[in-house]
Amino acid sequence: MTKNEFRTQMIRLRMALPEHKRDEMSIAIANQSLRLPIWNYSNFHLFLSIQTKAEVDTTPLLTLLQGRDKNIALPKVIGKQKFTSILLTDATKLVKTKWNLIEPETGIEVDEKWAQVVFVPLLGVDKNGNRVGYGKGFYDSFLAQCNQETIKIGISFFDPEGEIEDLHSGDIPLDICVTPQAIHYFGQT
Repeated sequence: MTKNEFRTQMIRLRMALPEHKRDEMSIAIANQSLRLPIWNYSNFHLFLSIQTKAEVDTTPLLTLLQGRDKNIALPKVIGKQKFTSILLTDATKLVKTKWNLIEPETGIEVDEKWAQVVFVPLLGVDKNGNRVGYGKGFYDSFLAQCNQETIKIGISFFDPEGEIEDLHSGDIPLDICVTPQAIHYFGQT
């Protein structure tokens, strides 16, 4: 299946889920995350969901990270295919952008190498850990700058399926994908 075919299918499936079901599944994903081998790490990068795109709600996951006193950085778009990571503190003011993104207005920047664990947004993932996003390349650019040891975790309402045919050299595969029902490991993690 091509990325565009995969993207179209996943958007259709995700948008068909009623809001209350997405909420339940988002909580289940956060609960599954408690089983991940990541809780000894300190520095986490987490995206904030775009509700209008029916994404997995990351609020329960954010609550877990905060409850375990983890350092959390959030993305802030700064240009074409580029964002910076802003450390979440008590003083961080979150704002909604014209693209319906919730992001820090300002704050302390941390570089890509800071993140030990990155939660990656996606539309879908194949059985090899290759993800399909919205096609803008933001996260592939970011992940290419992270440490090789950084754990890349996708969160999805749906289990991995099929195989993406049109990968390119800039695509960065996931190490793990968490769904409401299971944790899927790819490669050596």
